[in-house]
Amino acid sequence: MSEVDSPPAVGAPAPRPHRDPAKLVRTAGWLVLLVVLLALPLYLDSAWLKAGQYMMIGAVGAIGLTLVVGQAGQLSLAHAFFLLAGGTAYTVLSGPTGDERVVGFGLDPGLSLVGAVVVTALLGLAFAPVAGRLRGIYLGVASLALVFLGLYFGQSAEELTGGTSTGRTPASFSLFGFPFTNDGPEITLLGVPIQQAERMWYLFLLLTVLAFVIARGAVRGRVGRSWRAVRDHEAAAAVMGVSVLRAKAGAFAVSSAYGGLAGAMTVLWFDILKPDESEFGTYGINVSIAYLAMVIIGGLGSVPGALVGALIVNGLPQVLALYSADLGWFTGTGDGALTPILVSSFVYGAAIILVVLFEPGGLAAIGRRITQRRHRRQPPEES
Repeated sequence: MSEVDSPPAVGAPAPRPHRDPAKLVRTAGWLVLLVVLLALPLYLDSAWLKAGQYMMIGAVGAIGLTLVVGQAGQLSLAHAFFLLAGGTAYTVLSGPTGDERVVGFGLDPGLSLVGAVVVTALLGLAFAPVAGRLRGIYLGVASLALVFLGLYFGQSAEELTGGTSTGRTPASFSLFGFPFTNDGPEITLLGVPIQQAERMWYLFLLLTVLAFVIARGAVRGRVGRSWRAVRDHEAAAAVMGVSVLRAKAGAFAVSSAYGGLAGAMTVLWFDILKPDESEFGTYGINVSIAYLAMVIIGGLGSVPGALVGALIVNGLPQVLALYSADLGWFTGTGDGALTPILVSSFVYGAAIILVVLFEPGGLAAIGRRITQRRHRRQPPEES
């Protein structure tokens, strides 16, 4: 037996497991990003915190959509419907019971948030028979019908939504008795008062981190492998023992739950639930297309890419609106005047075209390529 093949001597220390330096760098990068996000409320004013909260809403919804579109290979254009369903469920569950105009159950806001996620997941399961038998553009058109169903529901069920004229105000959020408003106990951190804007920032950050961690665990686990098997080849997945219908239904239900959470965050952000008067609005076709743009730009199936896509699509209008007040932009009036939303639509529309033409894998693929090149350029370790 050669020296190379011989076992280690008795009592010799076991060899240390090899640690991937790239993985350590990624972990350190995520920790640094988390620390920065935790510290931002101490340095930004409420307007910028409000803009950041809207980006986190987009991040939660985009994570859910990239799971069903990128991981499971199902085209869904119904995300706006689940946003409306989640926002309505939270508002109804947490609403006061004594209001004669609208229905309310008076539940705890934290429990109502969980209930909104459960309700939208069940709605996604109800759509599962359709999602399990259709694919491609046919599934996209069928799911788009849910957006029009939501438009009709929002306008007709005034006892739940409050109607298109007035809407209804959701209950202020509190968790374990701690209110996320200015009515609670005064808290000061490093000389900065932690008021409603800061508290909602930390709440949204907590929900975004939980959504991210759960999605990453699902993608890396058995559930994610079954989704990708169905996406790549349904017949081969069935031969390997994967239930195609169950995998599709599960992906759609999980994506719907994420959409419901984003919808509950939306009504908390606006501080009102107000259904759309047309198919274009807070819960209209344009919102479903915007979320699809997030996952395409970020990279289909990439959970971190969904975060970047949300940062571009949901963040750009907010940033332009904040800067326009200081720089005097978008001051024109009339139908042809440019607005932050219109300019943002042009930007992410052009980004989609560039991604489709030059990098179908989105920004996530570009990041992976850069990481691989850096790894190749590193000299081998000396023994």
